[in-house]
Amino acid sequence: MIVTLIIVCEVGFWVLLAGGLALRYLAKMPRTGAAVLLLEPLLELVLLVVTAIDLKNGAEADWKHGLAAVYIGFSAALGHRTIKWVDVRFAHRFAGGPPPVSAPKYGRERAVFEWWSAGRWILAALIAIGLLQLAAWYVGDPAQTVSLRDWQAKMLFVIGINLVIAVSYTLWPKKAPEGFCPRVARTATSVPARTPTGSRPGGAPTARRPAPTGRRPVPCWPCAPG
Repeated sequence: MIVTLIIVCEVGFWVLLAGGLALRYLAKMPRTGAAVLLLEPLLELVLLVVTAIDLKNGAEADWKHGLAAVYIGFSAALGHRTIKWVDVRFAHRFAGGPPPVSAPKYGRERAVFEWWSAGRWILAALIAIGLLQLAAWYVGDPAQTVSLRDWQAKMLFVIGINLVIAVSYTLWPKKAPEGFCPRVARTATSVPARTPTGSRPGGAPTARRPAPTGRRPVPCWPCAPG
C-alpha cells in the first residue's frame, strides 16, 4: 500500500502542477492556479500520515517505509524548485514569458551554482534522515529498523556525492573559452528573438528595433577592448 501511495503522490504532483499552470496561463485564472499549486504539500502530508498509521498498526518497518521518508524529504526540499523550473518554461511556451536563463557554465559562477544545487540535495537528504530517525524511534526495536538505517546510509552517500561534485568545481573550475563574456551569454538567453513586423519594397522583411533605454552598454571584462 505504501508503494502504491508513493506512486499516486508522484502522479498527483504532476497532475496538480499541469492543472495549476494551465489555469494560471491558459485559462487566465492566476489565483485559482496558485490555489491548485498550493495543494502540492498536501500529498506529502497524506503520505506521512498514512505511513505513521501503518507503523502504529503494527507493520514492520521495511524498505517501503524508508522509501516514503526519502520521497517526502526530497519532495519538501526540491518540489518548489521543480515547480519554479516548469513554471518559467510553461510561461515562455504558452504565455509569451521571457525565455529561461541557462545555468552558468564556467568559473566561479558555475562553482556557486553547483554549491546551491548541492545544498538543495543535501537538505533533502537531511530531511529524509530526520524522518527515518523519527520512524526508528517510533518503532523502538533496533531489530526492526535495519531497513531504515540502510536508507540513512544511502542518504549519507547522496550528501557525500554532492559535496564531492561541488568541491571539484571549486578546486578545478572549468575555464571559459577565450573571448567568452558571462554577461553577454546570460543576456543572449534572456532576450527574445526579433520578429518580422512588415516588409520592405521587394519583399524583404523588416524587424522591430528595441526601444532605446538611454543607458550606455556596460563593457564586460575581459571582453571589453583595452
